[in-house]
Amino acid sequence: MPQAGETIAAQDYQQVLGGKGINQTVAARRANGDVFHVGHVGHDAWILDQLSLVGVDQRHITPLDAATGHAIIFVDDAGENEIVIHAGANSSFTKSECAAVLAQFAGQTVWVVLQNEINLSVEIARMASRAGHKVCYSAAPFDADHARAILPYVDLLALNETEMAELRGSIDQEIAQLGVDMVLVTLGSKGAELHLADRTLRQSSFAVSPVDTTGAGDTFLGSFIARFDQGDTAENALQYAAAAAAIQVTRMGAAPAIPDRSEVLKFMQENLS
Repeated sequence: MPQAGETIAAQDYQQVLGGKGINQTVAARRANGDVFHVGHVGHDAWILDQLSLVGVDQRHITPLDAATGHAIIFVDDAGENEIVIHAGANSSFTKSECAAVLAQFAGQTVWVVLQNEINLSVEIARMASRAGHKVCYSAAPFDADHARAILPYVDLLALNETEMAELRGSIDQEIAQLGVDMVLVTLGSKGAELHLADRTLRQSSFAVSPVDTTGAGDTFLGSFIARFDQGDTAENALQYAAAAAAIQVTRMGAAPAIPDRSEVLKFMQENLS
């Protein structure tokens, strides 16, 4: 990785579909979830083309005259990454727009999955919760002010180890004191933990040789929430998510590397027998 003031040469360059929201959407869709992606996009028709190939419903994706949100990702030989993001068009949500989208699901109970790559995440969570929906919040990129403000409306909080440490440091509370029904902590090669009110479920990772870990946590979360929403037990959903993430890190890229359900089930059959 480059140090401050250093210029180094890259071995390769790729432009691929990604972003936390899209990664989670694609993972949920490939796990047979019924998904509507809500977002903004600039003048990048290739993004919409790729989403069509995955089968993502695009009725709530709005083209804007702005740069599409993007991430600049450095990946080293060990598959570890460093990421700088630019929210771009996704920093242009309005309260009326979000209210209109939520109104289309009136009378239903749906999962609203949010992260900090958009503006108005706190307001969206508040509106969704008051409308009777379930709110999943991925606390990344970590923002202490957002985390403190959004927690009262969250049903499932998703973080990695670093974000969990930052959250503890910013609000000085342990997991059990957060007042959130479910807290999912992804632990990289050590698996994941799901903290519930009465117990903690632990899921180990599958042994693979990683090529690129970009999007692994998003793959885990999207896969988990889709399977849990489809009626799987929390234990089974965790196992499925671990398998999906294991496959994903053996491939380059973020969203394009996410496996579909048939691949995950085959992988589980081969690695759990």
